[in-house]
Amino acid sequence: MKTMVYLDNNATTHIRPQALEASYLAMQVVGNPSSVHGAGRAAKRLVEDARQEIAHLLGAKPNQVTFTSGASEANSLVLSNFAQTHRLLVSAIEHDSILQAGFDVEIIPVLPSGQIDLEAFEELLSNGSPSTTRPTFVSVMGVNNETGVIQPVETVWELARKYQAVSHCDAVQMAGKVAINFKDNGPDMLSISSHKIGGPRGVGALVADNRLELSPMIRGGGQEKNRRAGTENVAGIAGFGIAGKIALADLNNWGACTALRDEIEDRLKSAVPDMQIIGTQAPRVGTTSNLSLPGIKAETQVMAMDLAGIAVSAGSACSSGKVKVSHVISAMGYAPDVAGTSIRVSLGWATTRADVEKFIAAYTSFAHKNIPMDNRHD
Repeated sequence: MKTMVYLDNNATTHIRPQALEASYLAMQVVGNPSSVHGAGRAAKRLVEDARQEIAHLLGAKPNQVTFTSGASEANSLVLSNFAQTHRLLVSAIEHDSILQAGFDVEIIPVLPSGQIDLEAFEELLSNGSPSTTRPTFVSVMGVNNETGVIQPVETVWELARKYQAVSHCDAVQMAGKVAINFKDNGPDMLSISSHKIGGPRGVGALVADNRLELSPMIRGGGQEKNRRAGTENVAGIAGFGIAGKIALADLNNWGACTALRDEIEDRLKSAVPDMQIIGTQAPRVGTTSNLSLPGIKAETQVMAMDLAGIAVSAGSACSSGKVKVSHVISAMGYAPDVAGTSIRVSLGWATTRADVEKFIAAYTSFAHKNIPMDNRHD
């Protein structure tokens, strides 16, 4: 079986060897973190050490960190606490765990660049000030998972404070790639996921200002400061903490990855001039490239790359595994023939030049076989 070239790191990235080892060792610790005996205290120590590392990564205090099963659960926990009492403003490019959570939301539009429309956002805030209607809740992600576009979150949080809105950030693609300082002018709440930063799957965290009183969705125990009942996933949390420690240490070491991403875009654009690279009008993280190949469905491209031994993704995959038109690219104002033909190539800490070379060769070959001669350069 040939080795897969894995370029879908925004979906999940390779686990760090140190995080894998930490999880393995934690599995051998028998105690329940809620038990008061020595074995329980040993397990509790693993959880609290990890809490400290995640707090360091996010510029937060350890007692602000609540461990969850992932960022989707963290997002749901936040929404469930404010949906009945606040008007919900969310950006048009949020993850489905925000947009499809089953609550009535008002959409904040984005610009063709992929960044939030700050003028429209402030207008929405001013039209619903606390003096005239229910208080406002705002959720804007830090980095978009499909385009890599970095949102102007500092301005978003400043405006939220100006209009006394409660603020939340889905920071899943931001953590470990962009510096986060939660305690200094950050949002009121922030969600992250372990497996996006090199930790194990099935673990995440919600960071929240301690002045907020959040009711748990999962009840029946006092774990996690009464915000989430149930015995903590000690092994997963231990690996998450080590991944967070490494992510913080490597925060400024993405230059080589950015260079590889830029090389992909430069060489493919030269070979296929009609190909569009989406999101280049705004700052992006160096791990993500969104490519639209005219006239060829995203699903077809993903399948072709898979057959070539390369893992990439389309805009969004539903639970059945079918590909649907990207709501992110559509929200940016692109027509369906672009939104339906875009794929995401996402690099990670383990991506090599050899991986990139194989992808460029395979994708160029595929494009040349499937687009008109006058739309490409040999």
